[in-house]
Amino acid sequence: MSPESPSYQYVAYIDEAGDPGLSKVWPRSANGASEWFVIAGVLVPADLESSVSDWVSEMMVAMNSSQMKDLHFKTLTADRKRQVCQILAEKHVRCFVVASNKQNMEGYVNPRAWPRTLMSPPDNWYYCWMTRVLLERMTDYVSKHSRKKTGEIGKIRLEYSERGGLRYTQMQAYYDFINIKSAGGTKDLYLPWGHVDFRTMDRRLLHVYSHRFRPGLKLADITASAFFRAMDARHTSEPDPTYAKILVPRLALEPETKAIAGYGLKLLPSWGKLDRFEVPDSKRAIFRHCGYPKQWWQKVVEPGPV
Repeated sequence: MSPESPSYQYVAYIDEAGDPGLSKVWPRSANGASEWFVIAGVLVPADLESSVSDWVSEMMVAMNSSQMKDLHFKTLTADRKRQVCQILAEKHVRCFVVASNKQNMEGYVNPRAWPRTLMSPPDNWYYCWMTRVLLERMTDYVSKHSRKKTGEIGKIRLEYSERGGLRYTQMQAYYDFINIKSAGGTKDLYLPWGHVDFRTMDRRLLHVYSHRFRPGLKLADITASAFFRAMDARHTSEPDPTYAKILVPRLALEPETKAIAGYGLKLLPSWGKLDRFEVPDSKRAIFRHCGYPKQWWQKVVEPGPV
């Protein structure tokens, strides 16, 4: 590998479902943004990276979709949604999902998450913050998994699905921002669950692509959208956890406790805070299925976020 293209041992494909808008949030506001915002990462060993396009082709064949130009989970029929989830569940991947019920965030701007003068549009701080929670878990997994496998800490190539208003340089700057704060032992990060293991990352391995042209991003879209459907009921009578449950065996287990709750599937805010907004059991079913209200908790024992 050239210095411009460092070697890596894992590829993480990252996409989201729902709307990150916070100024107005449904159902608190009738015309607000989605109640839930879900971001998902699908982790693939680098030696299987070349197989990802074959996996997507397998899905297209299974759906008999010769006329379909692209794969977007939300536009598929129920049967096709089930098919693509079943195929993904058979693959050698690990999935990570962070789901935020945004009712407690309506109108909120976090001045500590990012210098506001550098984050435009304004809701990009929230998107970046959500990716940070996701990467806490993905980098922890890679660090522990690679050390167990090879004795060394592996590197991750990060591929994000392109979204309106978010610039590649903005993402890089955000990770530099939290890396500096974490290394300095600051208390300004305000998250007690863990920290991003920057030993697994290299800024030259961070990329933003169009969903249409990267097969791996279709896997992340399937994962994020399947779990979003398990929680969202804005345009349907009830949430449907059918598809997410198919993918549960692919959710990452915390290497020591073997827990999914709080690790492979992370709920924000805490379980108890959902009661303030009368979030019904139907929207919590997938979380209970994965072990909530108990969850994995990583205590900070070194300088870092608290």
